[in-house]
Amino acid sequence: MRAAYRTDRHRPLDPDLALYGAYWNRGVACNPAAIHAKARELAPHIKGVWVVSSRHRDRVPPGVPYVIEGSRPYWRAMATATYLVNNSSFPGGFTKRPGQRYLQTHHGTPLKTMGLDQRAYPALAGRTDFAKLLAHVGQWDFSLSANPHSTEVWGRVYPAPPSSPYEHLNLGYPRNDVYFTATAEEIAKIRAELGIREDRTVLLYAPTHRDYRDYREGFVPDLDPERLARELGPDYVVLVRAHYFYGRSAGAGSGTGAPTGRVLDVTAHPRVEELCLAADALVTDYSSLTFDYACLDRPIVVHAPDWDTYRTARGTYFDLLSGRPGDTPGTVTTTFEELAEAFRTGEWRSPASAALRTAFRERFCPYDDGRAAERVVRRFFGTPH
Repeated sequence: MRAAYRTDRHRPLDPDLALYGAYWNRGVACNPAAIHAKARELAPHIKGVWVVSSRHRDRVPPGVPYVIEGSRPYWRAMATATYLVNNSSFPGGFTKRPGQRYLQTHHGTPLKTMGLDQRAYPALAGRTDFAKLLAHVGQWDFSLSANPHSTEVWGRVYPAPPSSPYEHLNLGYPRNDVYFTATAEEIAKIRAELGIREDRTVLLYAPTHRDYRDYREGFVPDLDPERLARELGPDYVVLVRAHYFYGRSAGAGSGTGAPTGRVLDVTAHPRVEELCLAADALVTDYSSLTFDYACLDRPIVVHAPDWDTYRTARGTYFDLLSGRPGDTPGTVTTTFEELAEAFRTGEWRSPASAALRTAFRERFCPYDDGRAAERVVRRFFGTPH
């Protein structure tokens, strides 16, 4: 395979071939998916091909071309594609050719430490090959940012070599465009497809993973969704979305007591953006989904019972629980009782919480306006305005 790849690298580049990847080959998703969709509209001559692992090929929508990671077609595409777009990295290692253009979209706004900053945390540093990380950064031509905070962090923790500096694209996150363009009819359709009645209040519970826990032990949430659904009553529905590290199931419905029927495991749902559109509020902890959901200007509740442990084990760039405008997106709870009380009293959507959300949006969503994908496509593929 390596010999074939070296041979293919002597073939001419295909000026109309773009190779996409997301979340270490888990399917069509995130910023690359939004860019691919917009490129098909604005640059139809560009053929987009996705890289997926064999176990995730079922996540590729019908009609979307793809190659299996490590296969002969994959290495041929890596050798001849002019455009490379990824929110993580392409598998197997590759040597970027002169004339190839690589856009690193990333897949979230950094709250936790990233890149070279992880060297200060032994548990992370021991699992990270920093030489490989820097070699990967050296292949980027563009780094996409959703806000000035991200631009500053990316430039520092992913330093480009002087011989091949990359350009920051401060253009917003294409995956967030749908939050500005979705119609009320489209949102109602999403809720109906999930089986949610129109008069229900929908909470999306989407916690991130913990580096100090072994994710192979499965999803262990810091709150019991079934208990929350019982506490809040029949007017509420709780959607549970586990981090992708845990596979396609959160095991929702296995909490204490009899199931309420108002807890839905949506971990396997192909588009988290649709779940956000369906939800009236987000309940999360340190997930980068917090920054995306803020685009909707809907209530966000930070439930963080292990904040001190998380900061110690992983490190963070600011204090999410401080209550300072710009740092905290809304109501903060650290115990189940506080969380349930926040919903019973209405604190979750109080004027104070709304004011915090406004300041948070101003800091972290300044470039998001529903046209990020268009700006990225025109800049990266060179399409005319």
